[in-house]
Amino acid sequence: MSDDTKLPLTSDNPSEALLAQLREQAPHLFSEGKVDWDKLKATLGEAIETGPERYGLTWAGKSEAFRNVQIPSVGTLLPMPEESVNFDTSENLIIEGDNLEVLKLLQKSYHGKVKMIYIDPPYNTGNEFIYPDNYREGLDEYLRYSGQVSDEGLKQSTNTETSGRFHSKWLNMMYPRLFLARNLLREDGFLAVSIDENESRNLRLILDEIFGEENFVGSVVWRKTSGGNDTEFIYVHEQVLLYKRSPQAHLGKMRQSDMHLANFDNPDNDSRGLWSSSDYTSKWSKQERPSLWYPIKNPNTNVDCYPPEGRTWAYSKEETLKNISENRLWWGKSGNNERPRYKRFLADVKEGMPPRSWWDDVGTNEEGFKTFRALGFDKNNFPHPKPIGLIQRLLDICADKDSLVLDFFAGSGTTGQAVLERNTEDGGTRKFVLTQIPEPIDDTILTTIAAVCRERIRRVSSKLKDAEIGNLNLEGKAELDRGFRAFRLSSSNFKIWDANHAAANAQQLAEQLQLYADNVEGQRSQDDILFELILKAGLPLSCKVEQTQVDGKPVYAIANGQLLICLENPISQELLRGMMANEPLQILCLDAAFHGNDPLKTNVVLEAKSRGITFRTV
Repeated sequence: MSDDTKLPLTSDNPSEALLAQLREQAPHLFSEGKVDWDKLKATLGEAIETGPERYGLTWAGKSEAFRNVQIPSVGTLLPMPEESVNFDTSENLIIEGDNLEVLKLLQKSYHGKVKMIYIDPPYNTGNEFIYPDNYREGLDEYLRYSGQVSDEGLKQSTNTETSGRFHSKWLNMMYPRLFLARNLLREDGFLAVSIDENESRNLRLILDEIFGEENFVGSVVWRKTSGGNDTEFIYVHEQVLLYKRSPQAHLGKMRQSDMHLANFDNPDNDSRGLWSSSDYTSKWSKQERPSLWYPIKNPNTNVDCYPPEGRTWAYSKEETLKNISENRLWWGKSGNNERPRYKRFLADVKEGMPPRSWWDDVGTNEEGFKTFRALGFDKNNFPHPKPIGLIQRLLDICADKDSLVLDFFAGSGTTGQAVLERNTEDGGTRKFVLTQIPEPIDDTILTTIAAVCRERIRRVSSKLKDAEIGNLNLEGKAELDRGFRAFRLSSSNFKIWDANHAAANAQQLAEQLQLYADNVEGQRSQDDILFELILKAGLPLSCKVEQTQVDGKPVYAIANGQLLICLENPISQELLRGMMANEPLQILCLDAAFHGNDPLKTNVVLEAKSRGITFRTV
């Protein structure tokens, strides 16, 4: 039986996917299965930079960090129903584990499905942050750190400013995660990254490289605190760098309730109410837009006014005449300004205005902690949670009401709370995926930050449900999804052959191969196996799972029957044909269930193919 019937148990390799696209679009660039560099240069000509000096950011370990992107994960995500809320019905996810491994595992199922990614990564402040000292170890390092294997735990590395690779270590941690995150975004999706002054310049450069500098949207500066105690220079702000996945992404408007009313006034007592003014000129020159260069007569002074040098008016002459007739030009309180400004009325912007780069009305970190403490937590649980308002502002301008939102540095779960509360306010159906490493904290009950994240969402869910029960205005509305499915990163449920550790002795090699005849690991439940197969078959972890009977045997119907999974061992021809009769798109079974009956497997593959069904084993 050919290997193409076996379900790959490793995560997708982004480089292989890129090569497949290149091979399809330009097969002439390949020679003996590899890209011919000379042909590529000849095809692209001057588009390739070959000089020894070029613009960009490099650092110690960059090539190793990029190679780490290409190493597939052999892990899985084990379900934790006992840690969840409404596990069977919820489409929200909270995943405990190293986010690099998790991002690799999500590549197939969530590729191009996320509308907004928000992350608040550990800032490079000279304190400790958790990362693998050996990037090539990947999952093995994480399993030691999280205590899932009995070995020395992964160390917390102190990245002091005296370290020769102070910036490099942080960039090595961030680069592969951001690279993989981009693959998960929809074409109209956005990435938002909170950062402070220590690494903002370097973060901007690596995001320019990964996303393309043309997809940089802007830098939001928001007031994080009302004060400070630094005697030399007090930072009261942080930044959020915004990038779009492609030119198809367009920011939404700020909600009218969030617009800064201080920007609106009515100095001329206009009957239409409050208005704000904006520049009436454009960036174009007279040579570029000659039709937009013309005089506008100030009605108060009867003087012809022209655009400043190197600019034109923003509106055509016809539009300007219309604006004058509608009293939409403002010449200043004295009435004798040399150039007008455009009056934009608050009543005309019901859907909000374009977001500005300075946010001082989304809440401070102090307010973020008050929200956290109101749920019964303290600083030992998590010292600096972001304010809910910051995340909700990003949701409003970067996502839709039915969007999928990802936060892979989830911390205490602020993003999850922001999503649940915004859904309650506007009836949206936004979903979240949160990922957090189980970093230990000083708490005897909630022993890790990942545990705090789950508990926070549990408390928020309960609080919102209690409020809904007491609010008669919400009666009769569809029940909102306020639960989550919890998962944790671990090793695969299946024994995965590692040629690097294969025995050299023929007898020992035969014994090793015999151990892999039944490749299912012991001490794992059917649910553990089930969700690994769902994920690696390319379906989301949030999809509907139903158990049904076929030929008297239990079969799992996934995503309304798109995928049928049978974990019976042994398996019969009648059971296999019964599954095919349900006309799924895919069928998955255990390879060991055939007990070496290759003719049966061959016949099943051919029959499934004739019905348009993909049949695979694992």
